[in-house]
Amino acid sequence: MSDDSLGSVLADVLAASHRLAPRAIPDLVRDAGRRLGLTDARVYMADLQQHELVALPAPEHAREGAADGGSAAPETLPIDTSLAGRAYRTETVQLTRPDADDPARTGWVPVVDGIGRVGVLRVTAPELDAPLLRRCEALAGLVALVLATKQPYSDLLAETLRSRPMTLQAELLWAFLPPRTIGTSAVTSSAVLEPAYEAGGDAYDHSLARATLHLTLLDAMGHDLASGGCSAAALAACRASRRAGGRLDDIAVEIGRTLDRWIPERLLTCVIADLDTATGRLDWINCGHPPPLLIRDRHVVAGALDRTPHPPLGLTGYDIPVPPVHTVSLQPGDRLLLFTDGVTDARSSAGELFGEQRLTDAVVRALTDGLPAPEALRRLIHQILVHQDQRLSDDATILLVEWHPPR
Repeated sequence: MSDDSLGSVLADVLAASHRLAPRAIPDLVRDAGRRLGLTDARVYMADLQQHELVALPAPEHAREGAADGGSAAPETLPIDTSLAGRAYRTETVQLTRPDADDPARTGWVPVVDGIGRVGVLRVTAPELDAPLLRRCEALAGLVALVLATKQPYSDLLAETLRSRPMTLQAELLWAFLPPRTIGTSAVTSSAVLEPAYEAGGDAYDHSLARATLHLTLLDAMGHDLASGGCSAAALAACRASRRAGGRLDDIAVEIGRTLDRWIPERLLTCVIADLDTATGRLDWINCGHPPPLLIRDRHVVAGALDRTPHPPLGLTGYDIPVPPVHTVSLQPGDRLLLFTDGVTDARSSAGELFGEQRLTDAVVRALTDGLPAPEALRRLIHQILVHQDQRLSDDATILLVEWHPPR
């Protein structure tokens, strides 16, 4: 007789996942859900631009598509207007109301990898009581880990989450970028990058080491493959330097040397920063980039991080001094907003700039509504796309950091 306790089911899922082909994930989740007492369980992942939740194709659907001479279109649900999307946006379980035609209950459980949103788990059962929902949440947590381990090398998952082909430079950049959201109990860092399928010169990085959150935001000149290569090389130089113990000024110098040697005559602006998540000390360097914004008590602290910017990196033939490191102390609850000029310079069809004021108003409004950083940024980048009629003329990248140390 099989053991269908929660621990046994999760242990079996974990054991099976090690050699699991990505296409077999839907069947694994469905079988685990049935062992837990569900009639069905299905995984939906957010697409690249976080417009829709896309159901992972079950193997039988793939076979049906092949028999028809093509691939079957996956089921999608809008993130902004569906109950499933509400579960994703708010990171809370959502339940449908039973009716006479369908007395079974359906629940939407957030699938979150650590602190980063992945998608939702649709669960159905005659009754979804509190104990069963807790089991579903545990399954959703393990599903997030499985997806996180499979996604980096799965073309199936990549194709499922894309709505159109990606340019060569965008493919290059996305291969270098870390997850959109990372964090701990003390800090959250979340990023967005558009145009997702044609990105060329922007890039971001965030990483955790001991009690330090490292942040990098880059904007390379141009919007072609060389621009993507410039940002990719700069990210590599940044990581190599800091992992060898380099300070912020060492990182900036190494990026400059790398560009001078391998990609000459390409300018790159950047903000490079370290946040001590225990004390709130923020150290940063600004090389020709828009100054970061400090948001405190739902207001932008005017000029708090304005400093005379250092020249952009990559100025071949000039004797540029080592960039100065600036320091400020954050207060618990402070937010730090880093962005590229493609955000504020986005123009509407009437020629109106999106501007810094509109940017800060949108962020503050989202924070006032109590939205977590990933959702605040998702709404903000969609607002920028609407402002420019879905056709950005330049990359627009935003990095939002929240310092929330435990009391």
